[in-house]
Amino acid sequence: MRRTPHRVTDALLSLPPLREVIARHGLAAKKSLGQNFLLDGNLLDRIARVPGPLAGASVYEVGPGPGGLTRALLRAGANVVAVERDDRALPALAELGALAPGRLQVVGGDALDYDPRGTLPGPLHIVANLPYNIGTALLVRWLTIEPWPPWWASLTLMFQKEVAQRIVAAAGSDAYGRLSVLAQFRSRPRIAFDLPAKAFTPPPKVASAVVHIVPMDPVLDVPMARIEAVTAAAFGQRRKMLRASLKTLNGGIEALQRTGIDPERRAETLTVAEFAALAAEL
Repeated sequence: MRRTPHRVTDALLSLPPLREVIARHGLAAKKSLGQNFLLDGNLLDRIARVPGPLAGASVYEVGPGPGGLTRALLRAGANVVAVERDDRALPALAELGALAPGRLQVVGGDALDYDPRGTLPGPLHIVANLPYNIGTALLVRWLTIEPWPPWWASLTLMFQKEVAQRIVAAAGSDAYGRLSVLAQFRSRPRIAFDLPAKAFTPPPKVASAVVHIVPMDPVLDVPMARIEAVTAAAFGQRRKMLRASLKTLNGGIEALQRTGIDPERRAETLTVAEFAALAAEL
């Protein structure tokens, strides 16, 4: 018998506590997989609200683990594709999927090797408590894909707080760097809220934060590859003046001259618009 939406919601609300699921399936967090589980249902529901209404929406989740955030996304009415590398978690996720028939597809594998496009009707919202060891790599991949606008409608991602601050940092601040420019060149990031280390099991050594990112028109119509090249050169030697750090970039010094940017400045002082102007002159 097909479950009605009300029966699905009731079933999801009556699930056993996540600690019980973790114990029953032997899902002690593995440091090698960057796992730290968030078990507080209220916090998980809060994360699921960050992208906006998800009823009927398509969501891609990376590293669901025991399925805490997956529960929240299903309660919000989303259709979810979840990619999990840890085989131990697959039976627990299968139990969850049985309560919401047709709304949860679990893929066993590495998110770095998986492309969710074509799995669910788009545009997809990406919502994830990202494993710490692959979080930044996945973010850079999603920020630099072509063509633009991207296949994702929004990113709602949990990072170490230090990484979150780098993503939203303004020029001239200590946290400002290459990741800031890549994130702000053609998207709008914000920190939705912070999470203390004690909210997780096991607690990490640092606090975390949920970042929300929506795609925007680029600051300038410049290929992303040029933005990547100029930021790699400039921030690769961030303590040096631009006239030294951009020597490694073909045409870098000439681009400085044409834009009128002072070659004695350092990378952390340039705004995103100035980096875009440099990239446009390469």
